[in-house]
Amino acid sequence: MKLSRRKALAATAALVIGLPVLAACGDDSGSGDGGKTTVNLGFFPNITHATALVGLEKGIFTEKLGSDVNLSTKAFNAGPEAIEALFAEGLDATFIGPNPAINAWAQSKGQAIKIVAGAASGGVSLVVNPDKVKSLDDLKGKKIATPQLGNTQDVAIRAWAKERGWTANQDGTGDLSVIPQPNAQTIDTFKQGTIDGAWVPEPFASRLILESGAKKLLDEKDLWPDGKFVITHLIVRQDFAKKHPDIVKKLVDATVASGDFIAANPEDAKTAANAQLEKLTGKALPTEIVDAAFKEIDFTNDPIASSLITGAKNAEAIGLLDPVDLNGIYDLTYLNEILKSQGKPEVSAQ
Repeated sequence: MKLSRRKALAATAALVIGLPVLAACGDDSGSGDGGKTTVNLGFFPNITHATALVGLEKGIFTEKLGSDVNLSTKAFNAGPEAIEALFAEGLDATFIGPNPAINAWAQSKGQAIKIVAGAASGGVSLVVNPDKVKSLDDLKGKKIATPQLGNTQDVAIRAWAKERGWTANQDGTGDLSVIPQPNAQTIDTFKQGTIDGAWVPEPFASRLILESGAKKLLDEKDLWPDGKFVITHLIVRQDFAKKHPDIVKKLVDATVASGDFIAANPEDAKTAANAQLEKLTGKALPTEIVDAAFKEIDFTNDPIASSLITGAKNAEAIGLLDPVDLNGIYDLTYLNEILKSQGKPEVSAQ
């Protein structure tokens, strides 16, 4: 990763995201309350992270980790912020998008993290003010928000612009003005008219559509083979995994179990996810927004490795990542052991 990019990550990580923490991040001392081992788990208050939201609300993670593990959790606005916490050893594992995981791998020369399970595919849209933007060509000269510089959606729109022959510079200049800002802020700036649209994950795309009259101009899944691309997967800090492989396996087991719960109990899962969001933000989402958001996402154990490789190439093409060898970034051993034991198809790291 380029030095300017690293500085940008540090700067954006210093922003306050305005969300209360479920529990404070602990340390990696190997002990917690009553001599328990503490695991610090990150996630985002997005429906694309419903595997985490549902698993926490239904007690699946607590149950799978067992009574000798103390679970500490923290919510983040976007991936670069979570990676900074992981590098500082304030996180041991986190649900996250593909590009921040790639960045962590690149910055650490393959020493910091491993991807250990998939969680979700899809659930990202470009939504716009229909009075200002009628077609994709109309985006030229417009201001479009993303969650954070260098996060998965930020890379996606900049790569998309480059493919069209447009510039979308990191300072907000160019043919397309990309404005990184927290998702919650985007809800307000869209209403105020200071941005013309947003390339954002669920539930923020559905919120902009149903609450503010935005129009979906592009579904990101239309840009990917078979409409499948990783939006959320689970990564672990390698140092923690070496010390506590049993806990990592339990985290993967909980991730699979949470995905199973969502598939078997979709309405209950929506309620659980919304309840967790209410705890985080102080306000539950309207039912119609939760319903709309869930329809956009495929919850899957498969991390869709091919899309990660494409995401890395996109980040390289737009100057947010130096060329990187991703060989070894996956360790799906525990995931495939669990899937095999349940008679489910194993997944590939290719």
